[in-house]
Amino acid sequence: MERKSRKNGGSTVSLLENGQSNRIEDSRSDIKGDEWNIMLLLFLYTLQGIPLGLSSAIPMILQNRGVTYKQQAEFSFVTWPFSLKLLWAPLVDAIFSTRMGRRKTWLIPTQYLIGFFMLILSSHISQWLGSEHSLPNIEILTVLFFSLNFLAATQDIAVDGWALTMLKKRNVGHASTCNSVGQSVGFFLSYVVFMALESTSFCNNYLRSIPQDEGIITLPGFFYFWGWFFIISTTLIGLLKREVEPHDPEHEIVHDRDIKSAYICLKNILKLPSIQTLALVLLTCKIGFSATDNVMTLKLVESGIPKEKLGLVAIPLIPVQIVLPVFIAKYTAGPKPLDIFLMAIPYRLFFGVLAAALVWVTPKLAPDAATLMPASYVILLVVCYALHQVCVYSMYVSIMAFFAKISDSSVGGTYMTLLNTVTNLGGNWPALLALYFVDPLTWKHCLGGENDIENKCENITKKEECIQNGGTCETQLDGYYIETAICTIVGLLWLLWGMKKIRYIQSLGEGSWKLPRIKKNKR
Repeated sequence: MERKSRKNGGSTVSLLENGQSNRIEDSRSDIKGDEWNIMLLLFLYTLQGIPLGLSSAIPMILQNRGVTYKQQAEFSFVTWPFSLKLLWAPLVDAIFSTRMGRRKTWLIPTQYLIGFFMLILSSHISQWLGSEHSLPNIEILTVLFFSLNFLAATQDIAVDGWALTMLKKRNVGHASTCNSVGQSVGFFLSYVVFMALESTSFCNNYLRSIPQDEGIITLPGFFYFWGWFFIISTTLIGLLKREVEPHDPEHEIVHDRDIKSAYICLKNILKLPSIQTLALVLLTCKIGFSATDNVMTLKLVESGIPKEKLGLVAIPLIPVQIVLPVFIAKYTAGPKPLDIFLMAIPYRLFFGVLAAALVWVTPKLAPDAATLMPASYVILLVVCYALHQVCVYSMYVSIMAFFAKISDSSVGGTYMTLLNTVTNLGGNWPALLALYFVDPLTWKHCLGGENDIENKCENITKKEECIQNGGTCETQLDGYYIETAICTIVGLLWLLWGMKKIRYIQSLGEGSWKLPRIKKNKR
């Protein structure tokens, strides 16, 4: 799962101007007085992880229902609201009710809509996912989950902006830890827990004494539960939590921005040369990882590893996902947080090659994975996933620490939303291409059966048809391995270029990232 960039989880790094020069000082946090606010942010980010986890679980379900990788690429559009939210973020900043509060104006109705949306999905999701006699309706699923993530992205804008004012200035860096931990918990509940408890085989093998025809929970039931959970929890937040706008100089929040000035502000941010260079880095830095991040898991499912068992592999990594951001934050609190970002890139590129090798040996090491996976293979899988998580979180915490350092709080949530949006877009467009080109780059043929020339085994339905006709599907050339090789080479070339750009943007002073203040003439 790709993360959204946030703030430094360890300590806030502030830049203070000193005449013509800039110097960097560390401001140590003290959460006294902010304990309940931190818990609330943790809860809100956990809620945000629920739609994200469900959006990641659906492709795993679709992979077993005869869809092609091109259709998977089509469904991958559901994550794009987090890359497009910049378009309406200024509206969230500018339009609000002073009585309800700047952020609660959007947070409360958005979370209510997510709840009602999930209740509606619970009644129809089984039909749209297809069955043994009907194929999934990818178009409707894409539209529906795109809409759900649109609401989640709007909630994200509101929570990001609220975090800047809810916490004391010296504690605002803890918002990133709340995001990282909360989103991991929400993702775990709606991805790992859901896939395990929804799996008939897992529940019958490990949780039941009497086998049944379905899992302990169903997807419609899961949507129904979380729909009501969103509605009830949002009601409690609306009644119990009051939003107070800070008016102290250290927060520097502008209170009188209208829609036009909000978009002008966004335009001015984009005109900063430093932002343009940073955006170019963020939009291209994940090309080298796109095949591994987006295709590897689906290839493991295609190789016969049950989706629920892949989900369970993530369980031992939950402590790692929670502790690792806090640990890494200690090394990104200084003046050059992106050094960790650069150090992680070669290891993450190497992991891409390792992941391809793992997919290649899976049919040999775990030929009967549906019933039993060898302990040696499980250990290998967990180690590979752990290495991947270390690389991902190192880059994630590093970049969010840098964002915390350069963000201009005077423009509310717009600045952070811009940075998060560009970061997410930098992961989404390579993911789309990686999924789309797996099928065109793959050469398969049904050998030994009827109509073997026409049948290219491009999906599970065609594969079963080949087997029923007495043939076997053989892959002459798998597009995933070709993509991995191309991405690795491109990633290494990018590192040579990106290293210079990243060191340059880290050397810029505070003035390069702040919007120019309009000086009023004194009469």
